[in-house]
Amino acid sequence: MRITWLTSPYLWFLGFILWVGYLFTLSSNPESVTPDAPGIPHCDKILHFGYFMGGAGLFTTWLLLWKGPTSRRAIRIFFPVALLLAIGALDEFQQSLSPGRSGNDPFDWLADALGSITGVFLANQFHSLFRKLSSRISHKSHN
Repeated sequence: MRITWLTSPYLWFLGFILWVGYLFTLSSNPESVTPDAPGIPHCDKILHFGYFMGGAGLFTTWLLLWKGPTSRRAIRIFFPVALLLAIGALDEFQQSLSPGRSGNDPFDWLADALGSITGVFLANQFHSLFRKLSSRISHKSHN
């Protein structure tokens, strides 16, 4: 059974657009400030890392499905990282303008950056793995 909608670049792009929208909704809401969890200092940095890893995964998957896995490294790796770094910086700036929020935290941005880099790396690795598996399955079904 093949699930073709998962290979649609439009699905992944829509997911990324929703991700960006939710990010800026969270950033402008003073009630979305997360206090440190008991026993977990700097819990917000973990959340920043995870959220940006997910966003990078969505965007990179869209890019790989749209441009193809053979696209240049600059497109597959550097463009998604640069875009997510810019979004992280805009997010921090927007928080500084939102009442009840603090922004321009370099450590939040660092967590965003590390999450973005990790998400881009994992999306590229998973895409490569799934492509190899699909090739093997396709090859076996033709024999």
